[in-house]
Amino acid sequence: MKTLLRPALVLFALMTVLTGIVYPLAVTGIANAAFPNQASGSLLFKAGKPVGSALIGQSFSDPKYFWSRPSATSPMPYNGSNSSGSNQGPLNPVLIDAVKARIGVLKAVDPTNALPIPVDLVTASASGLDPHISLAAAQYQAARVARARGLPVAVVQSLIATHTQDRWLGVLGEVRVNVLALNLALDRAGAR
Repeated sequence: MKTLLRPALVLFALMTVLTGIVYPLAVTGIANAAFPNQASGSLLFKAGKPVGSALIGQSFSDPKYFWSRPSATSPMPYNGSNSSGSNQGPLNPVLIDAVKARIGVLKAVDPTNALPIPVDLVTASASGLDPHISLAAAQYQAARVARARGLPVAVVQSLIATHTQDRWLGVLGEVRVNVLALNLALDRAGAR
């Protein structure tokens, strides 16, 4: 029995050290060397303090900020420990009512906006944590944000253009705007 037990225990200890200590340290070291920003969480800072990650959305409801895509995570929006969509189909009355309510809020806060409401402002993403909105969603909100901040629309449009990210490798994904990064740039631009 000892002849079987000793090699099993030695192999167990060796694999524990290799897979539990050596491998995680090596991967973490390589990640920190090759991709330092991503390895540290892609944090965004305001006045030297971290206020969020460029990879996880946040909820904004003040008219002076760009609003994120709705989140379907529970029990609260943008709950990183419960990433999920709502799993409601397009004919589900709950989803239809939620979309109608979101449209009502957008129209109430900006009643003079005649632009079509982009779908990503009224529907949640599959993860519920999407940090980006479409360029159309950012442009839809530009006049409201400019008015609320007392800025010319051209200044807000310029900030949108500066924070617009192209498709990955020019073909994958969609043109998008990171909401938190854009809102932090608005705060740096000043005005109300």
